[in-house]
Amino acid sequence: MLLSELAKGDSAVVLQVDDNGPNDAIAQRLRDLGFVAGEPVRLVARGPLGADPLLVQIGYTRFALRRAEAARVRLAAANGQG
Repeated sequence: MLLSELAKGDSAVVLQVDDNGPNDAIAQRLRDLGFVAGEPVRLVARGPLGADPLLVQIGYTRFALRRAEAARVRLAAANGQG
């Protein structure tokens, strides 16, 4: 599943961030922010218009991401399945 598909209030675990090519600055920035394999993530809220942006929490830090950015983050279910 992708982070952009996660339901509001649900948690999952990051599997990987997909690169759209070599030296993908957005993918690298997501990794720098903490979107790395094994990190738990929770979708806190969705924006009112078109569900953009997404408010995502990793640890005690919250980030606002566009759906296109969140679609680069692959997740597994929080219990290890999925």
